[in-house]
Amino acid sequence: MLASLHALTDEVEAARRPFTGPLHLGVIPTVAPYLLPAVLRLVRDSYPELELHVHEERTPSLLDGLAAGRLDVLLLALPAGGTSPTRDIPLFDEDFVLITPPGHELDGRTDVPRDVLLDLDVLLLEEGHCLRDQALDICREVGAEPSGGTTRAAGLSTLVQLVAGGLGVTLLPATALAVEAGRTDLITAVHFADPAPGRRIGLAHRPGSARTAEYDRFAAALREALGGLPIRLASL
Repeated sequence: MLASLHALTDEVEAARRPFTGPLHLGVIPTVAPYLLPAVLRLVRDSYPELELHVHEERTPSLLDGLAAGRLDVLLLALPAGGTSPTRDIPLFDEDFVLITPPGHELDGRTDVPRDVLLDLDVLLLEEGHCLRDQALDICREVGAEPSGGTTRAAGLSTLVQLVAGGLGVTLLPATALAVEAGRTDLITAVHFADPAPGRRIGLAHRPGSARTAEYDRFAAALREALGGLPIRLASL
Protein backbone atom coordinates (compact mmCIF):
# COMPACT_ATOMS: atom_id res chain seq x y z
CA MET A 1 0.00 0.00 0.00
CA LEU A 2 2.85 2.37 0.80
CA ALA A 3 4.53 1.59 -2.52
CA SER A 4 1.26 2.30 -4.37
CA LEU A 5 0.89 5.57 -2.48
CA HIS A 6 4.42 6.65 -3.40
CA ALA A 7 3.79 5.73 -7.04
CA LEU A 8 0.58 7.76 -7.07
CA THR A 9 2.36 10.71 -5.49
CA ASP A 10 5.09 10.51 -8.15
CA GLU A 11 2.47 10.43 -10.94
CA VAL A 12 0.58 13.43 -9.58
CA GLU A 13 3.82 15.41 -9.21
CA ALA A 14 4.86 14.45 -12.75
CA ALA A 15 1.46 15.55 -14.07
CA ARG A 16 1.90 18.90 -12.33
CA ARG A 17 5.43 19.30 -13.73
CA PRO A 18 5.59 17.28 -16.99
CA PHE A 19 8.82 15.57 -18.03
CA THR A 20 10.39 15.71 -14.60
CA GLY A 21 11.17 13.03 -12.04
CA PRO A 22 11.48 9.28 -12.61
CA LEU A 23 9.98 7.52 -15.64
CA HIS A 24 10.31 3.76 -15.97
CA LEU A 25 10.21 2.81 -19.66
CA GLY A 26 9.86 -0.85 -20.64
CA VAL A 27 11.12 -1.89 -24.09
CA ILE A 28 10.96 -5.24 -25.90
CA PRO A 29 14.33 -6.73 -27.01
CA THR A 30 13.46 -6.62 -30.73
CA VAL A 31 12.99 -2.85 -30.48
CA ALA A 32 15.47 -1.68 -27.83
CA PRO A 33 18.78 -1.82 -29.77
CA TYR A 34 17.33 -0.06 -32.80
CA LEU A 35 15.10 2.65 -31.34
CA LEU A 36 16.75 3.46 -28.00
CA PRO A 37 19.44 5.71 -29.53
CA ALA A 38 16.68 8.02 -30.81
CA VAL A 39 14.72 7.76 -27.54
CA LEU A 40 17.72 8.55 -25.37
CA ARG A 41 18.80 11.43 -27.59
CA LEU A 42 15.28 12.89 -27.42
CA VAL A 43 15.19 12.66 -23.63
CA ARG A 44 18.67 14.13 -23.25
CA ASP A 45 18.03 17.06 -25.59
CA SER A 46 14.39 17.87 -24.85
CA TYR A 47 13.66 16.61 -21.33
CA PRO A 48 16.81 17.08 -19.23
CA GLU A 49 14.89 16.92 -15.94
CA LEU A 50 13.34 13.55 -16.75
CA GLU A 51 14.96 10.65 -14.86
CA LEU A 52 14.62 7.88 -17.43
CA HIS A 53 15.01 4.25 -16.32
CA VAL A 54 15.04 1.68 -19.15
CA HIS A 55 13.90 -1.92 -18.65
CA GLU A 56 14.48 -4.33 -21.55
CA GLU A 57 12.14 -7.30 -21.10
CA ARG A 58 9.87 -9.52 -23.15
CA THR A 59 6.26 -8.51 -23.66
CA PRO A 60 4.63 -10.67 -20.94
CA SER A 61 7.07 -9.36 -18.31
CA LEU A 62 6.55 -5.76 -19.44
CA LEU A 63 2.77 -6.06 -19.22
CA ASP A 64 3.02 -7.60 -15.75
CA GLY A 65 5.32 -4.76 -14.68
CA LEU A 66 2.93 -2.16 -16.06
CA ALA A 67 -0.06 -3.70 -14.28
CA ALA A 68 1.87 -3.91 -11.00
CA GLY A 69 3.07 -0.30 -11.19
CA ARG A 70 6.73 -1.27 -11.59
CA LEU A 71 6.80 0.29 -15.08
CA ASP A 72 5.16 3.50 -16.28
CA VAL A 73 5.04 3.21 -20.06
CA LEU A 74 6.02 0.56 -22.60
CA LEU A 75 7.54 0.66 -26.08
CA LEU A 76 6.44 -2.52 -27.85
CA ALA A 77 4.49 -4.12 -30.68
CA LEU A 78 0.78 -3.27 -30.74
CA PRO A 79 -1.78 -4.31 -29.79
CA ALA A 80 -0.12 -4.78 -26.43
CA GLY A 81 -2.49 -7.56 -25.35
CA GLY A 82 -2.25 -9.00 -21.87
CA THR A 83 -4.93 -9.50 -19.25
CA SER A 84 -4.94 -5.93 -17.92
CA PRO A 85 -6.24 -3.05 -20.07
CA THR A 86 -3.76 -0.63 -21.62
CA ARG A 87 -4.07 2.61 -23.52
CA ASP A 88 -2.09 2.16 -26.74
CA ILE A 89 -0.53 5.04 -28.69
CA PRO A 90 0.59 4.01 -32.19
CA LEU A 91 3.95 5.32 -33.39
CA PHE A 92 4.76 3.61 -36.70
CA ASP A 93 4.38 0.59 -38.94
CA GLU A 94 7.36 -1.30 -40.33
CA ASP A 95 7.80 -4.11 -42.83
CA PHE A 96 9.51 -7.43 -42.29
CA VAL A 97 12.32 -8.41 -44.65
CA LEU A 98 13.53 -11.92 -45.36
CA ILE A 99 17.17 -12.49 -44.41
CA THR A 100 19.09 -15.13 -46.39
CA PRO A 101 22.75 -16.08 -46.87
CA PRO A 102 24.50 -14.50 -49.90
CA GLY A 103 24.06 -16.50 -53.09
CA HIS A 104 20.63 -17.73 -52.08
CA GLU A 105 18.23 -18.19 -55.01
CA LEU A 106 16.21 -15.20 -53.75
CA ASP A 107 19.26 -12.94 -53.36
CA GLY A 108 18.51 -9.43 -54.57
CA ARG A 109 14.77 -9.90 -55.05
CA THR A 110 12.47 -7.05 -54.08
CA ASP A 111 9.10 -8.55 -54.97
CA VAL A 112 8.86 -12.04 -53.50
CA PRO A 113 5.37 -13.29 -52.58
CA ARG A 114 4.69 -14.47 -49.06
CA ASP A 115 4.10 -18.03 -50.18
CA VAL A 116 7.84 -18.34 -50.86
CA LEU A 117 8.00 -19.19 -47.14
CA LEU A 118 6.45 -22.58 -47.97
CA ASP A 119 9.79 -23.82 -49.30
CA LEU A 120 12.16 -22.26 -46.76
CA ASP A 121 13.61 -23.24 -43.37
CA VAL A 122 12.51 -20.25 -41.30
CA LEU A 123 14.46 -19.80 -38.06
CA LEU A 124 12.68 -18.31 -35.04
CA LEU A 125 13.41 -16.62 -31.76
CA GLU A 126 12.77 -18.66 -28.64
CA GLU A 127 9.36 -18.67 -26.98
CA GLY A 128 8.32 -15.54 -25.11
CA HIS A 129 9.23 -13.08 -27.90
CA CYS A 130 6.28 -11.43 -29.60
CA LEU A 131 8.34 -11.38 -32.81
CA ARG A 132 8.35 -15.18 -32.76
CA ASP A 133 4.56 -15.18 -32.64
CA GLN A 134 4.39 -12.62 -35.46
CA ALA A 135 6.72 -14.70 -37.64
CA LEU A 136 4.65 -17.81 -36.97
CA ASP A 137 1.46 -15.96 -37.93
CA ILE A 138 3.01 -14.79 -41.21
CA CYS A 139 4.13 -18.32 -42.06
CA ARG A 140 0.79 -19.88 -41.17
CA GLU A 141 -1.12 -17.34 -43.26
CA VAL A 142 0.34 -19.04 -46.34
CA GLY A 143 0.22 -22.56 -44.90
CA ALA A 144 3.93 -22.75 -44.04
CA GLU A 145 5.29 -24.40 -40.92
CA PRO A 146 8.76 -23.18 -39.89
CA SER A 147 11.07 -26.17 -40.16
CA GLY A 148 14.23 -24.86 -38.58
CA GLY A 149 14.37 -27.92 -36.34
CA THR A 150 15.17 -27.26 -32.70
CA THR A 151 17.38 -24.26 -33.47
CA ARG A 152 16.24 -21.22 -31.48
CA ALA A 153 17.85 -17.86 -30.68
CA ALA A 154 17.45 -15.63 -27.64
CA GLY A 155 17.97 -12.44 -29.65
CA LEU A 156 17.95 -11.06 -33.19
CA SER A 157 21.74 -10.76 -33.40
CA THR A 158 22.12 -14.50 -32.76
CA LEU A 159 19.32 -15.27 -35.20
CA VAL A 160 21.09 -13.31 -37.94
CA GLN A 161 24.36 -15.12 -37.23
CA LEU A 162 22.56 -18.45 -37.62
CA VAL A 163 21.41 -17.33 -41.05
CA ALA A 164 24.94 -16.20 -41.92
CA GLY A 165 26.13 -19.67 -40.93
CA GLY A 166 23.78 -21.29 -43.42
CA LEU A 167 21.26 -22.81 -41.00
CA GLY A 168 18.22 -21.23 -42.66
CA VAL A 169 16.51 -17.90 -43.26
CA THR A 170 14.59 -15.57 -40.94
CA LEU A 171 12.23 -12.59 -40.80
CA LEU A 172 13.71 -9.33 -39.55
CA PRO A 173 12.00 -6.00 -38.78
CA ALA A 174 13.10 -3.25 -41.15
CA THR A 175 14.35 -1.07 -38.27
CA ALA A 176 16.80 -3.80 -37.28
CA LEU A 177 18.26 -4.35 -40.75
CA ALA A 178 20.95 -1.66 -40.82
CA VAL A 179 22.33 -2.60 -37.39
CA GLU A 180 22.29 -6.35 -37.90
CA ALA A 181 23.58 -6.24 -41.49
CA GLY A 182 26.49 -4.18 -40.19
CA ARG A 183 27.62 -7.07 -38.00
CA THR A 184 28.27 -9.46 -40.91
CA ASP A 185 28.61 -9.44 -44.68
CA LEU A 186 27.26 -12.98 -44.90
CA ILE A 187 23.57 -12.07 -45.13
CA THR A 188 21.37 -10.40 -47.71
CA ALA A 189 17.92 -8.82 -47.42
CA VAL A 190 15.05 -9.95 -49.63
CA HIS A 191 11.97 -7.72 -49.79
CA PHE A 192 8.39 -8.91 -50.07
CA ALA A 193 5.94 -7.72 -52.67
CA ASP A 194 3.34 -5.22 -51.49
CA PRO A 195 1.60 -5.46 -49.16
CA ALA A 196 4.59 -6.72 -47.19
CA PRO A 197 4.04 -8.38 -43.82
CA GLY A 198 4.87 -6.11 -40.91
CA ARG A 199 4.10 -4.95 -37.41
CA ARG A 200 3.00 -1.80 -35.57
CA ILE A 201 5.12 -0.29 -32.80
CA GLY A 202 3.80 2.10 -30.18
CA LEU A 203 3.57 3.12 -26.55
CA ALA A 204 1.26 1.58 -23.96
CA HIS A 205 0.39 2.80 -20.48
CA ARG A 206 -2.24 2.31 -17.80
CA PRO A 207 -5.63 3.85 -18.65
CA GLY A 208 -6.46 6.87 -16.54
CA SER A 209 -2.83 7.60 -15.66
CA ALA A 210 -2.19 11.11 -14.37
CA ARG A 211 0.60 11.31 -16.96
CA THR A 212 -1.61 10.58 -20.00
CA ALA A 213 -1.13 14.03 -21.53
CA GLU A 214 2.62 13.73 -20.99
CA TYR A 215 2.72 10.35 -22.74
CA ASP A 216 0.80 11.79 -25.69
CA ARG A 217 3.27 14.65 -26.02
CA PHE A 218 6.19 12.24 -25.69
CA ALA A 219 4.70 10.01 -28.42
CA ALA A 220 4.33 12.98 -30.78
CA ALA A 221 7.94 14.04 -30.19
CA LEU A 222 9.18 10.48 -30.58
CA ARG A 223 7.39 10.06 -33.90
CA GLU A 224 9.30 13.06 -35.22
CA ALA A 225 12.59 11.76 -33.83
CA LEU A 226 12.14 8.43 -35.61
CA GLY A 227 11.39 9.95 -39.00
CA GLY A 228 14.71 8.89 -40.53
CA LEU A 229 14.09 5.17 -40.01
CA PRO A 230 12.57 2.83 -42.65
CA ILE A 231 9.06 3.17 -41.20
CA ARG A 232 5.62 4.57 -41.97
CA LEU A 233 4.41 6.90 -39.25
CA ALA A 234 1.04 5.94 -37.84
CA SER A 235 -1.79 8.40 -37.32
CA LEU A 236 -2.46 9.30 -33.70
